[in-house]
Amino acid sequence: MLHNLLHNQVLHEQVVLLTVVYEDIPRVPANRRFEVDSYGEGFFRVILHFGFTDEPDVPEALKLCHLDELDFSPMRTTYFLSRETVIASKLVGMARWREALFAFMLKNANGNLRFFKLPVNRVIELGTQVEM
Repeated sequence: MLHNLLHNQVLHEQVVLLTVVYEDIPRVPANRRFEVDSYGEGFFRVILHFGFTDEPDVPEALKLCHLDELDFSPMRTTYFLSRETVIASKLVGMARWREALFAFMLKNANGNLRFFKLPVNRVIELGTQVEM
């Protein structure tokens, strides 16, 4: 959110900080799927709960949030995701080949976009580099 504010110099009318939590039960019923906290001035915190056998579909789960203040219309909702790129370093610690292998595997792993069934045309990814 801070990167978007600094880069675009605009604050959105509605900002939702979304967290996905996996519970230690196979399935979470629809009536326990979400928690919403309002911080005022268009800021909200939404926590979505999924069981370990549930297939997470964030847009579908957000449809359950029936609050007048929240609008999750598909063409009005933009998802901001973080993406970390791991870079092998020369610092003392893990063997360099292991760092390179881990970085390679992380790069080829499925991202949050597909896993959470987010619409491709509504996602903005902001990246950072992490040195191992």
